[in-house]
Amino acid sequence: MTALRFYHLTERPLEAVAPALLETCLKHGMRAAVRAGSDAALRGLDQALWTYSDAAFLPHGLASEPHAGKQPILLGASDPPENGAAYLMLVAGASQPPESLTGFDRVALLFDDQDLAAKDRARADWRAAAAAGLPAEYWAQEGGRWVKKMENAGAPD
Repeated sequence: MTALRFYHLTERPLEAVAPALLETCLKHGMRAAVRAGSDAALRGLDQALWTYSDAAFLPHGLASEPHAGKQPILLGASDPPENGAAYLMLVAGASQPPESLTGFDRVALLFDDQDLAAKDRARADWRAAAAAGLPAEYWAQEGGRWVKKMENAGAPD
C-alpha cells in the first residue's frame, strides 16, 4: 500500500531539504519522480541537486530532456513516470488525487509554511488520503530535525 508523508517546511527551504530526501531514496534502491506546481520550482530544484553537496552527486534529469526514462531522479515526470519510479515527490504546490498514487511505494508531499495556498492544498490532500484509506504521516521541522507530529492509519474518519 502506498505510504504518504507530508513534510511541513518551517525552517529550511525546499532546495535544502529535497536533495537529502532524494539521496535517502536512492540509497534504498528506489527511483524517484518529482512533480512541481511550477516550472520555476523544477528549475530551482534541478540547480539544487547539482550543487547541494561537494561530496555527493545525485543523478537526475528533466523529463523534457533526452533519456528521461534512464534517470534515477526524474524532475517533471509524467503519469506514470518514464523512469518507473517507486517514490514520488510532490513540491511547490503540486497535488494529485489519492487514486493516482497507488502505483508508488512512497509519496512525499513537501509544502512551505510561507505558502498559504500550498498549506491549504496539503490539508485537502491529507483529508483526501484519509477518505481514500491511505495511511499518511505528517512531519514538521524542529531544531533542524524532522519530527513526526501526526499519522492516520488509512481509515476514514
